[in-house]
Amino acid sequence: MAVKQYTKEWTKQNMYKSILYFFLHFMLLVMIGSILLFGDKIGEIGAHMKQFGAAYLYVLICALMLVIIIYLYYYFEDKTMISSGKNISLLFLLLDVSFVASWLIGEYLNIYARPMALMALLAFVLIDRRSAIFMNIISALLIFVVDTFAGGMTADHVYYSSLIITFAAGMFAIFCCNRARTRLHIVAVGAAIVVPIDITILILEVSTFVEGVITPMEAFRNILLHMGFGLFGGVMSTILFLAILPIFEVAFNCLTTYRLRELTSQDAKMLRELKQNAPGTYNHCMVVAQLAEASAAAIGEDIDCARAAAMYHDVGKLHHPDHFTENQGEYNLHDELSPELSADIIRLHAQDGYRLIKSNHLPEFLADIALQHHGTMPIRYFYAKALKMTDGELNIEDFSYMGPKPQTKLAAIIMIADASEAAVRAVNARNPEQVEKCIRGIIEERMDLEQFSECDITMVEITKIKEALINTLTGVYHHRVTYPNIKYKKSTNGSVDGGEV
Repeated sequence: MAVKQYTKEWTKQNMYKSILYFFLHFMLLVMIGSILLFGDKIGEIGAHMKQFGAAYLYVLICALMLVIIIYLYYYFEDKTMISSGKNISLLFLLLDVSFVASWLIGEYLNIYARPMALMALLAFVLIDRRSAIFMNIISALLIFVVDTFAGGMTADHVYYSSLIITFAAGMFAIFCCNRARTRLHIVAVGAAIVVPIDITILILEVSTFVEGVITPMEAFRNILLHMGFGLFGGVMSTILFLAILPIFEVAFNCLTTYRLRELTSQDAKMLRELKQNAPGTYNHCMVVAQLAEASAAAIGEDIDCARAAAMYHDVGKLHHPDHFTENQGEYNLHDELSPELSADIIRLHAQDGYRLIKSNHLPEFLADIALQHHGTMPIRYFYAKALKMTDGELNIEDFSYMGPKPQTKLAAIIMIADASEAAVRAVNARNPEQVEKCIRGIIEERMDLEQFSECDITMVEITKIKEALINTLTGVYHHRVTYPNIKYKKSTNGSVDGGEV
């Protein structure tokens, strides 16, 4: 499911801009509909308008009403979706794509072969479940209105069945997608989509037989043919979804579960570079990812987002990997540098990570967390080193990260998990008491320095995060049995004899 981005405060200016965007996109939708409806009637458009002008006006008014309903829904329920032109464009592009695909396939193949769940699938993955349910209803009504008009304003039972099928197939797709975690799982959703489609088709065709409209043999053939088209429509919904989704992910920089999992795979470009050029940092990020997942689960945050944020939070160390302890051997490059220069190199990795993630066009929240995960914390080691080398006063801000402080709960999780992993590893803590003492000190220090003052995390959530970190770190750095030093000997027949201690 997509992750929603930070929303600015709603103002009258936002409202006027959103209304303008809605109007422009409505006009674009009208143009697309006009091209589809009048594409083969260019030569006789005048006569056609005289005959069906009232019907066109009816469709235009209905479409305008649906657009107004979309705006009012998001205005009262979730202003996030209408607070930026990008989000509005996403909503209308979903509507445009599903409408065009349904119209073309219905016009040139069969009305039952339409990808009726396409809108629901895209909206569910790119936005959220509530939006998917709402937009699925809007899409079904829009297609029904156009179908009714295209049929000459007749109450054809096929169009009513199309309305029910579109609605039911979309709803089935939304609820079946809830547990889909990979793109391949979506293929299985196609089978579930076919169920309401073919059941509706079967009932419709059987009713025509009962009413004596057609012969039994014709009814049987129609049932098989139309149910075959229904099967095609269900499968086509998932095929088009899989084909179109990556385009939306890149164009709108949407954070879907599938994209996040691809970004955190070992084949991801930046993670490969981190593994090759800064292996110590890569291993640190892997452990922090485990901690972040456990912490996010404890307070109800998105686990996939937490893992991705942890994997990328230290990518800025790629610029100077040898200047960070986890990538060094016995020799420390900072022994030759002044404390001020060392502090500058260390604290710049947050800004470097932000720029690196942005330049690679990765999701913005990854860049934000890379920038925020140290907040404005002082770099104690080099500050203490500088104090020993000078008699005067030092400005601690010269030895502190430049911020900003964590702005979200995920950023706070990464801040705590990152520092906790490094601290527990440094003091070689093994039992739960040592780990708890270490993590408690990390959290108290950051609270004393007001590092969580700009995010909405609560004390209850911080306590849950602490408990999750204690359990996870105790498992990661648990005490191991010391193995005896035994030298084995190989006998002449190739077997192993007992050795000596």
